[in-house]
Amino acid sequence: MSNTRQEAAQSSAGIDLSQFYQVFFEEAGENLESMEQMLLGLDLAQADEEQLNAIFRCAHSVKGGAATFGFADVAALTHEMETLLDKLRRRELAPTNAMVDALLASGDALKAMLARHQGNGAEPTDTVELCATIRALVDGRAAAAMPPAAVPGASPAAPPAERPPIRTTARALELRVGPLDDPSLADNLVELFAEITDLGSIEPLDGGCAADGMRRFRVVTASSDADLVDLFGFHVAREQVQLVPAGEGFGFHAGNPGAPEPVEPPDPGYGFFEHAPGAPGEPGATSAPTAPAAATATAGVAGAAGAAAARAPAAKAAASSSDSSTLRVSVDKVDQLINLVGELVITQAMLAQNGKQIDGALHQQLASGLADLERNTRDLQEAVMSIRMIPMSLVFNRFPRMLRDLAAKLGKKLELVQVGEATELDKGLVEKITDPLTHLVRNSVDHGIEAPAERAAKGKPEHGTITLVASHQGGSIVIEVRDDGKGLNRAKLLAKARERGLDAPDTLADSEVWGLIFAPGFSTAEVVTDVSGRGVGMDVVKKNITALGGTVEIDSAEGLGMTVRVRLPLTLAIMDGMSVGVGDECYILPLSSVVESFQVRAGMIRTIGGSGRVVEVRGEYMPVVDLERVFAVPRCDAGPSSDIMVVVEAEGGRIAVLVDELLGQQQVVVKNLEANYRKVPDVSGATIMGDGRVALILDIGALVRRSRH
Repeated sequence: MSNTRQEAAQSSAGIDLSQFYQVFFEEAGENLESMEQMLLGLDLAQADEEQLNAIFRCAHSVKGGAATFGFADVAALTHEMETLLDKLRRRELAPTNAMVDALLASGDALKAMLARHQGNGAEPTDTVELCATIRALVDGRAAAAMPPAAVPGASPAAPPAERPPIRTTARALELRVGPLDDPSLADNLVELFAEITDLGSIEPLDGGCAADGMRRFRVVTASSDADLVDLFGFHVAREQVQLVPAGEGFGFHAGNPGAPEPVEPPDPGYGFFEHAPGAPGEPGATSAPTAPAAATATAGVAGAAGAAAARAPAAKAAASSSDSSTLRVSVDKVDQLINLVGELVITQAMLAQNGKQIDGALHQQLASGLADLERNTRDLQEAVMSIRMIPMSLVFNRFPRMLRDLAAKLGKKLELVQVGEATELDKGLVEKITDPLTHLVRNSVDHGIEAPAERAAKGKPEHGTITLVASHQGGSIVIEVRDDGKGLNRAKLLAKARERGLDAPDTLADSEVWGLIFAPGFSTAEVVTDVSGRGVGMDVVKKNITALGGTVEIDSAEGLGMTVRVRLPLTLAIMDGMSVGVGDECYILPLSSVVESFQVRAGMIRTIGGSGRVVEVRGEYMPVVDLERVFAVPRCDAGPSSDIMVVVEAEGGRIAVLVDELLGQQQVVVKNLEANYRKVPDVSGATIMGDGRVALILDIGALVRRSRH
């Protein structure tokens, strides 16, 4: 439906459905994602019946909402998909790779259509060829490529497998619809009964005449009133539908020769909306809603928009009970809430600072209240932060489709293993980590996993394995991308580095050699392809991860595979930190990076190379970083007084930070210094302390890199 038709439908009903568009777009996106995941996990040899039904329901939910809101192109394509999926679930066709490819391509096209309807300015999607492909598959013109039927003893042409019938005596009702501005619109309900064969029968009682705007029908069905009203709500407003028991005039009595046969109700396991208007494979099915039907559908918010808003999630296989326990909230509102909690944390810290000057014995009630405030503030902060935490499965779920396409393009066989997909990460980090992880996975497929023949020659399984792992370690989340491919070749990396003029002596440790691939423009690919080989990406991956306060490490064994390990903070908003003093300045060390602290004794610090200083801690020598020198901290007294060391670690290295005193451990609200001032070397952000002073949050990774140079 064009925008003009949508506006006409809305104005005729006096109701603006645009307020429900966002709900439809979100739920349609969820259904398409679910459908894609189930298609990728479909076992073609033994397709699970419930899985096929679940895929069908996803497609139908999108179609129902699209028809309600007048998105005719979306409804038309999903109708074609429904026809194919209906034959698959009825065992009239056996699933093939070609069918999965066509359905996946249809899902991509639907996403593009929905994006255009949301107003991103994209060009209309041409689906003529796609629809023709689906129809060819439905007609069996690609039958030569089909594997044997999934059900033993059945052939693709076998009749659909029937479930045990549940017989219920049909009942007669009088259906009253109206008053309607155009009484002929009620004829859509007659078409509905023609399309859904197990719904029952319907006959007009008024001969099509409706002087008062009311239409009356005789209905024989075994379905409940509530189900009927829900179904009719796609075409007319719910308040315009009345169902009353049939009077004596109907003449339906036991033994009446003219009484209809008992009607089978729809399978209770799937619900009515498995067979919504235009159900595939049924007489009278249409590829797109008609203009009058779409206009009438807008007449009732409860019947039409409510149906689209509530039915899509209900149709998903795994969402049977989650609807009533979840609430959609704008991310902007959550961010505003987090900012307010951050200010509350700062205010609480100020009160706690001032409360230390109060005599607890004299003001016991005030001290107790401040302690309660501190505890409740921390609990509130943790609860609010958990709202933004979403599972890593949101990121991992996009890789099965990508790997399937890459395997087909590169002629490789791949298997994806996901571990810890329920591990949660801040939403802001998830959005920013997706692209780097995508590049790492593509790199493993292209450079790491060998071709099947090469793997077989090495005694490996023909299927290469990509493993994605997410886990919590301390105050960080660790994401690993592993492959069992060829691994990195040390000699080849060193040779490539020297070709590009990089300093790469043979004495480099393995970890330093692996780190060469993060150099700008560095690539080990022999041939440039559309997958990789231009040397653009790995340096950007590291830069993006470092900008998030994270680190990236590589572990490799030649011939056995490679692991790329990404470590990120759990959130970027509020963190636990250790405050240290140098002169009159206060600095914050992220608590997740702190290993230990100790008092410096005479002779512990040694000088090497004339300028560098190291300290021995538990048999390990580590560089000493003096914050007084790094930040040129002025002192009022003559001599230095830094005699405490804090051992911190980042990017696989440890350093000993020299400070004057340890001020304590506390929660700090991270403020972006670069956005509010400018980028400061060795500093990742700033915070406001309890006494109102600004304290800098140190970038431990930058300090570790500084010590290496």
